[in-house]
Amino acid sequence: MSTKLPSRVFKTAWFTRAARKARIGDGELCVAIQQVMAGQADDLGGGVFKKRLNDNMHRSIVVARGGRYWVYAFLFAKQDRANISPDELVAFRKLAAAYAQMTASEVNTGLRNGDLLEICDDG
Repeated sequence: MSTKLPSRVFKTAWFTRAARKARIGDGELCVAIQQVMAGQADDLGGGVFKKRLNDNMHRSIVVARGGRYWVYAFLFAKQDRANISPDELVAFRKLAAAYAQMTASEVNTGLRNGDLLEICDDG
């Protein structure tokens, strides 16, 4: 039997700025990601999930594949748009697959460069 690697949770630099403007803190994101992991989100297929945030005022797009890396990738206000487009969904599915293939070294490079910010670190 194989040992399951622990999940790590990140947000992109773009998402970090958008969440700050929307006043969504890491605490809320950490609670929300636990709900996503428990199946309490809209599964859009291909490792893409939509999760409501900020008292249902915003929607986040979380990409994950294999439960190893969970990445908050996109945020939008419910009042501004109803959903992501089919083309955006295809792109997010490709992004989920790319994150699933990332090595620890590539993740560390993303962290050093500021492209990714790790949140919900239980260690």
